[in-house]
Amino acid sequence: MNIKIAPSILASDFSRVGEEVGRLEASGADYVHCDVMDGNFVPPITFGAQMVKAIRPHTKLPLDCHLMTLHPETHIEDFARAGADIITVHVEACDVPSLFEKIASFGVKKSAVINPETPIEAIFPYVEEADMLLLMSVRPGWGGQKFIEGTLKKIEALREFCIKHGRDGLDIEVDGGVTEENVKDVVSAGANVIVAGSAVFRANDMAATIGRLRG
Repeated sequence: MNIKIAPSILASDFSRVGEEVGRLEASGADYVHCDVMDGNFVPPITFGAQMVKAIRPHTKLPLDCHLMTLHPETHIEDFARAGADIITVHVEACDVPSLFEKIASFGVKKSAVINPETPIEAIFPYVEEADMLLLMSVRPGWGGQKFIEGTLKKIEALREFCIKHGRDGLDIEVDGGVTEENVKDVVSAGANVIVAGSAVFRANDMAATIGRLRG
């Protein structure tokens, strides 16, 4: 399975974020993961579509936009026009089928995500239509948290469901607490898109770290 690394710019230096995404591309990242938080669905506020628009000229990498927002339906068009390549919405926050339709209408790939406390079965209905599915392995809102071990069984269950329903190649993304020490377990469970923030941006050698996470 093709392993993809999606570093989160939440861990980058916001004072030079254009340079940071350029550095990710030069270091071999596959996606730029954009953690969008609105201060309602999760307590913190990070950034919105204007940030995505600002970094778009600085990289050719796909922009993977994870909307941790209470009303994602009001933001889809803004992020699509800003340059998002993938938009992920929370099962807990919206009517996923209608948003998938809206996301696809802009030619953007569609993804859904569940929080750690949400049963894995809640994401099963979207396996056939999604371009990717995301499992949170920490509680959304803050970087630097420890990986929740129970996520491994959820990854396994989702990958098994995908295989059973003819979606063997569906991308399964995992976000939160993934490091060089536990990435092998995450991939072995069935994930193939790895979000990493601190592990990449705080590394002495970003390219080497991305290589080890992938390999």
